[in-house]
Amino acid sequence: MLSLNARLIVSASVVLAAFLGLAGLALDRAFRESALAGVHDRLQARVYALIAAAELDGAELALPEALPEPRLSVPQSGLYARVADDADNTVWRSRSSLGLDIHYPAPGSPGTPVYAESAIDGQDLFLVSYAVHWAPAQGGERRFVFQAAEERQPFEEEIARFRASLWAWLAGAAVVLLGVQGLVLRWSLTPLRRVAREIADIESGKVSALAGSYPRELKPLTENLNLLVQNSASQLQRYRNALGDLAHSLKTPLAVLRNEIEELPGDSRARRSLSDQVQRMDLTVQYQLQRAAASGRTALTPSIGVGPVAERIRSSLLKVYSDKRLDFEISLDPALVFRGDEGDLTELLGNLLDNACKWASRRVRLSGAKGRENLSLVIEDDGPGLSASALAELRERGVRGDPAVPGQGIGLAIVNELVSGVYGGSMAVDRSDLGGARIRIVLRNGP
Repeated sequence: MLSLNARLIVSASVVLAAFLGLAGLALDRAFRESALAGVHDRLQARVYALIAAAELDGAELALPEALPEPRLSVPQSGLYARVADDADNTVWRSRSSLGLDIHYPAPGSPGTPVYAESAIDGQDLFLVSYAVHWAPAQGGERRFVFQAAEERQPFEEEIARFRASLWAWLAGAAVVLLGVQGLVLRWSLTPLRRVAREIADIESGKVSALAGSYPRELKPLTENLNLLVQNSASQLQRYRNALGDLAHSLKTPLAVLRNEIEELPGDSRARRSLSDQVQRMDLTVQYQLQRAAASGRTALTPSIGVGPVAERIRSSLLKVYSDKRLDFEISLDPALVFRGDEGDLTELLGNLLDNACKWASRRVRLSGAKGRENLSLVIEDDGPGLSASALAELRERGVRGDPAVPGQGIGLAIVNELVSGVYGGSMAVDRSDLGGARIRIVLRNGP
């Protein structure tokens, strides 16, 4: 999908191109009409010049040898003239029109010019006929028609020059306007780009809120985003504090109950029953506290590097299982990130890697990959292995793979809750090429 900047530039460019195109067509048409009116005015002026130069000698109309327009004396110069009587007989014609049979338009009423266009011998011409009534000194009245013609080619060349100049200027103006428009749009969209950068900084953990000064239109958005981030963080902190208080308040009553049970005489059924119930209460409290503490992805969750968290867990587990002298391999891309709470990632990897170290003979391996919207993590060991049915059972709270091995049986239950319940992922098990179990978890990790 096109960005806002690209959409605005494309739409504005289309509007600008349409506007300049229509403006160019309108200017071209206006100039053509103006140039045509200029041709008519020139033809009319030449007719007036002929009328001014003409003299009526008795019944005959005469024009001097030296005409006001020299081109009328040059054959086929592109400018022609003729004078006809009332019966359309030629009284006089210019030397430039010798050998040409020019068909002038029929005259109108006296004093009204009649314009036309015609072609002769490959030349396109503009023509005019202008009728006048002439009153000789001896009395009476004569009617003459003064006619002029001008070649069309200079007119078309002038139009072509204007068009070339017009479209060149309009193209230059379009380029300049598009450049200015791009700068204006870039400047106008700067606050949006700044919001995007600051949101990315929040997600990367560099800052905790949008701190820029934004235009009035963006203030509701930025203020609400800051409020959302602050409320999310404070609500999570209050929730965790409440859970800590709950764990602390339950610790003492459970310890008291254990002490009381230990003081009961013998190995009675009541003592065993009470001991089992207290143990179940303890497991339930621990499970629910860890389950509720899972944060999941909150608003603008920062990205957590998987590698550093895995390295810290490996360092701790190598000390816990130092007697096994484990070969603990981590094969992760340094750029691999987890979109969620760091505590959740630590809880998830910690439980799975602890189980792998617990059951491994010598080797444990952690690898991972980033998909378009998913993060997959693979934990392998060279232990006895684990079947899919056994994994399904171990997902239940309080179930352990081997009662002889120390543990409370809630680790995989917590992992299952985080993977499927909080991060919308999945967990599967098969046989690793190391010889033991391979647990693969896939988490929804955003785009």
